[in-house]
Amino acid sequence: MSFFFKQSRARSAPSDVVRAVKDSLLALDTKTVPKILEEVEKNIASLRQMLSGDGETEPNQDQVSQIACEICKEDVLSLFVQKLPSLEWDARKDLVHCWAILLRQTIGTNYCCVDYIENHLEMLDFLVVCYNNKEIALNCGNMLRECIKYQPLAKYVLESTSFELFFKYVELPNFDIASDALATFKELLTKHENVVSQYLSAHYEQFFELYEKLLASQNYVTRRQSLKLLSEFLLEPPNAQIMKRYILEVRYLKTMMALLKDKSKNIKISAFHIFKVFVANPHKPHEIIEVLAKNHGELLMLLNNLPTSNGGEDEQLEEEKDLIIKEIERISRLPNAAS
Repeated sequence: MSFFFKQSRARSAPSDVVRAVKDSLLALDTKTVPKILEEVEKNIASLRQMLSGDGETEPNQDQVSQIACEICKEDVLSLFVQKLPSLEWDARKDLVHCWAILLRQTIGTNYCCVDYIENHLEMLDFLVVCYNNKEIALNCGNMLRECIKYQPLAKYVLESTSFELFFKYVELPNFDIASDALATFKELLTKHENVVSQYLSAHYEQFFELYEKLLASQNYVTRRQSLKLLSEFLLEPPNAQIMKRYILEVRYLKTMMALLKDKSKNIKISAFHIFKVFVANPHKPHEIIEVLAKNHGELLMLLNNLPTSNGGEDEQLEEEKDLIIKEIERISRLPNAAS
């Protein structure tokens, strides 16, 4: 008699629970019938209870470790990803919860499930592509963010061809999915500073050309969040060399000048924090000096009208603004600066 017609019984052994989950997921290959989906949901719920407890009883850590080991051994982790589109809402929610716990488990000094994913990197590509599937996009986003907490997995996603899809995903018309994609995009660019620095060094032109399109987006949320994110990762100490390269380029200076004219107060202030680095750079190339000198009148007007609100941060902003205004005034008086 097939497994999903057996009477439900308590399964205490990790291997039994993992086997039941595996068998029910594999049964989805035959027919996606309500009875099978019900069995899958029940088995994943049992797995969740063993991994996280039932609210009254704490999970047995030895059993949790055994489950993680068994799940990798039986290739169930890969099935989680493959079968996710076939599952119902409750089963997907429980599966995502289990995924987060499993990735944290160690055997000795190794994260066994992270090691498994390193050997099955196609799982990461699948999770990225799933942002195109409205039904499971948010589930996959949660699973992907759990993965990129670990440096080797984040490094793979950054360097994969799939990474460029995020420049499209953050502008998807579905606000929830676009916001989730932006959260993942942010994690990728801020979680592991040294990995990000290496990636930006190797893909500088390609990355910033794509990023320019986000800063010029017609979507206010995209412009604001992309600009805020840019200032977060560009001004990180490990990215100092990337920033030095960025602030030598006239095209990026002009982008910040355009954003200083934005209707949004938040965008203006965020743009100022990057614009000021161009101006304060003691090694400005002549092309940058020339643009600042030619546009000094308009820039001074924009800076003098830069919006502020009450608070201690405004004092620092005012001080920085005064210094930048003085530097632009100095540049405008330089002989041949605008020629």
